[in-house]
Amino acid sequence: MSLHLQRELDLLKRRLLNLCGLAEQQVHRAIEALLDRDLVAAQQVEDQDALIDQQEVELEEECLKILALHQPVASDLRFIISALKINNDLERIGDLAVNLAHKARTFAQFPEVENPFDLSRMAQQVQGMLRDSVNAMVRLDPKLAQDVCARDAQINEQKHQIRLLAEQLIQQNPHQIKPILALAAAARNLERIADHATNIAEDVIYLTQGSISRHQHLPPDQLGQ
Repeated sequence: MSLHLQRELDLLKRRLLNLCGLAEQQVHRAIEALLDRDLVAAQQVEDQDALIDQQEVELEEECLKILALHQPVASDLRFIISALKINNDLERIGDLAVNLAHKARTFAQFPEVENPFDLSRMAQQVQGMLRDSVNAMVRLDPKLAQDVCARDAQINEQKHQIRLLAEQLIQQNPHQIKPILALAAAARNLERIADHATNIAEDVIYLTQGSISRHQHLPPDQLGQ
């Protein structure tokens, strides 16, 4: 590998990690806005979205430039392909954080309603998945990545249960339909963030092992067998 290519790859890694940090921050603030009815946090999420979009475009352009100029192979090529895909997932996570902020604004317009949804627990688990997918990328840790993938089913089930409960609550309290729908939609956004965290983890597995793991997740203790 040429010294120039190594420098460009190192810069690409730093840019990708910076975007990871921004996406995690956006999700944290959006959840804070929803659970604490914090409109200042919601506004901060909305204001930062353009920065994530800009960095996503710049990072994609950098990947394409490296591909065109250096024609990398083997692990370097896998890294650039993974970076392109992770970059897209991070931008989508940023969009979903903005959606959560919008739901927080809607929810805050109404007096507090009885909230039997365990959104706080779900939010903590989703943030944990996102954090661990990023850590797996930093450490090049396929076992941690596989663990993230395995947790996705739990989030899917929680979203399903919240939807069912929301339907019951709407029937019992039709006058509270808007705040109930806002909370159910927030759960759906959290589930989608978990999906993108899983995508990132799958790309880490591809990056480290050269295998495409979509639709064939194994328990962490079976990875590599």
